[in-house]
Amino acid sequence: MPSFDGTPNTASSSSSPRRSQQAAGLSLVAVGGGTGLSVLLRGLKHHVGTRQLRQLTGVVTVTDDGGSSGRLRRELGVLPPGDIRNCLVALADDEALLARLFQYRFPAGDGLLGHSFGNLFLTALTGITGDFHQAILTAESILSVRGKVFPATLTDVVLRGRGVSGTLYQGESAVGGSNERLEGIEIDPPAPPAFPPAFSALERADLILLGPGSLYTSILPNLLIPGIRQAIQRSRARVILLLNLMTQPGETDRMMGADHLRETQRYLGQGLVHGVLASSSPIPQRWVEHYAEVGSEPVRYVREELEAMGVELVEADLLADSAEEELVRHDSKKLARAALELAARGPRPGGDR
Repeated sequence: MPSFDGTPNTASSSSSPRRSQQAAGLSLVAVGGGTGLSVLLRGLKHHVGTRQLRQLTGVVTVTDDGGSSGRLRRELGVLPPGDIRNCLVALADDEALLARLFQYRFPAGDGLLGHSFGNLFLTALTGITGDFHQAILTAESILSVRGKVFPATLTDVVLRGRGVSGTLYQGESAVGGSNERLEGIEIDPPAPPAFPPAFSALERADLILLGPGSLYTSILPNLLIPGIRQAIQRSRARVILLLNLMTQPGETDRMMGADHLRETQRYLGQGLVHGVLASSSPIPQRWVEHYAEVGSEPVRYVREELEAMGVELVEADLLADSAEEELVRHDSKKLARAALELAARGPRPGGDR
C-alpha cells in the first residue's frame, strides 16, 4: 500500500506476479473526468473479466465547482460527486432503472432544482460514513459496476488558471470559460496526496489512457497531483493521450493535436506519453459548420509533427454516428476496441515486465 503522500513502500513495488496476471487479462486505467471519461468506460466495461481485460479503473478529477456538484461542495463541504457519478453509471452492469435513477435531475423544487439524485446519494452516504470512498463503494455495489472508480485525491482542491493576459481564473468553471489561451494551471493546495488506491492502480497498469475530455479541466488537473505523476512514472504501462474531436470554446480555442500533446507533456513530463490515439473519421461539413457557430473547430493533427515530439500516432475510426443530433462525439464501442488493441501491444517501449 502506498504511503500517505502516494509513494509506495518496498513491498508494493514488487512485480513478480505480473506475467501470470497478464495471462489472465490486462489492467487498464483511464484518467480524466467529465463526460469524456464515462464514454470510454461505458465501452470498455463489456470486456471486463474476459481474456482481454482483467481490471478496469477510472481515476477521476475532483476539481469540479459548477452545477449540482459545485453547490454541494460549497454548501456541505463534500468532494464534487458529479464526475464520479457519471463514471459509476457508465460502468453499471445494467444501465436501466437504477442507473437512470442516479442520473435523474430534479426539474423543480426549492433547493432541489438542478441536483441529480446520484449526487445527493453520494453526498448523503459521505455524511453518514464520513468517508467519500465508502460512499463510492456502496454505489458500486448498488449499481453492480464492472470496474473501479477512484478519485485522484481525497483533498479538497481548487483549480486555478492564468491567461496569457495575466488574468487569474479561480475555480474549474472560470478556467474552462477563460476565453483566452491559458499560460498555465495550478491547484491549491499545490501538492495534495494522491488517493492510495488510485496510485496503486496506475502503478500496476498495463495501459494508461489520458482522456478523452476537457484538457485543462478534466485531464491535466489529475497530473498536477505529485503522487499521480509518480505512479505513472513508476508504471511500465504504455501511456496514450486520447485526442479530442473538437476544440472547447473558451478553453482550448485554436489548439490542435500537437498543442494538446505539448501541454500534457508539460505537466506529466517528457517521454512519458508514448502514443496519441486520434480519430481518422472525417467529420461531416454540416457538423463542422454547426460547431463553428459556437467557436468550436475540429482538433486537427499532423503525423510528422506528433512523431517529431516522440510519440506514435495511432489512427482509428472513433466517430459516433449522431446524425440526428448533429453532435460530434466519440463512439464508446469504437474507443474500447481501439484501446484494447493498444493494450494488446504490451507495456511501453523498453518497459517489458
